[in-house]
Amino acid sequence: MGTDTGNEVISRISLVSAFLKVGGIVVFALVTLWFTGFTFEAANQSTSDNPVPGGLVGGFIAAVALGILAFKGFTTITNSGDELENADKNVGRAIIISMAICLVVYLLVAWAVGSNLSIDQIVQAKDYALAEAARPAMGQYGVWFTVAVAIIATASGLMASIFAVSRMLAMVSKMELVPHRHFGLPGNMQTHALVYTVVAAAVLAVFFDLSRIASLGAIFYLVMDFMIHWGVYRHLRDEVKAKGWVLITAMTLDVIILAAFLFAKAFTDPMVIAWGVGGVIVVFAAEKLFLRLHEYSDGEDKNYQDPTG
Repeated sequence: MGTDTGNEVISRISLVSAFLKVGGIVVFALVTLWFTGFTFEAANQSTSDNPVPGGLVGGFIAAVALGILAFKGFTTITNSGDELENADKNVGRAIIISMAICLVVYLLVAWAVGSNLSIDQIVQAKDYALAEAARPAMGQYGVWFTVAVAIIATASGLMASIFAVSRMLAMVSKMELVPHRHFGLPGNMQTHALVYTVVAAAVLAVFFDLSRIASLGAIFYLVMDFMIHWGVYRHLRDEVKAKGWVLITAMTLDVIILAAFLFAKAFTDPMVIAWGVGGVIVVFAAEKLFLRLHEYSDGEDKNYQDPTG
């Protein structure tokens, strides 16, 4: 299967799964809200005396860090920009549309869960809050329906993210910004990047639970976002006609959200901070060492192709 064919298959699967998961979640939320009479009464029934680290404002800002991951799907769009017609306009439009859909869906889910479960119940249910919220309205069938939608959403999101990351990894590998070795693997550089991405994801899944993976993802994502904006501000602002105040605002928000998130994690899971900071240091040190020692050329690894075809 060639790269273009593979991308087309992934695109079709993502389109079908998007309709299934978005439609399923919206139906679930509306039925649940109809059952409760579109109220927020349950959300106020909390008996917990545990203080929120940093207060309500600090806790809210820290939660935004994880909330950012809910909208990271637009990076899949940017990484596939070269496949879009009239990319200069359609990439921006696609990002805005995707973020608007995500906003509506997540607000409906938050409303539905908050209308059926108290804050204490939501905290106790953790990752299964959506399934528990469906139980009063739809019984056991609602739970199974929610689980099915969650499986589709997780599988499709994981597949799209893996292909998006592998495309980006292949691109920077061809630019010789990161080291690359094919280790005798067949296929082109993107195929290798896909394998490496899957292996890295599997290693994370083995050593960390879902909440810690999400926390590490938030830390790395915010640091990466800040560095990209800083690089554009310092070196490409005039070339790409970027507005300075937009970049400065984005960097300021990145710093505020990351600081609040790290402060909250210092009370609940300090090891995540250690792993996150350590990972960032290792990546920066390894990249700086590679750029210093690497001899740029048109070598085999840069243009390696499938020896069978």
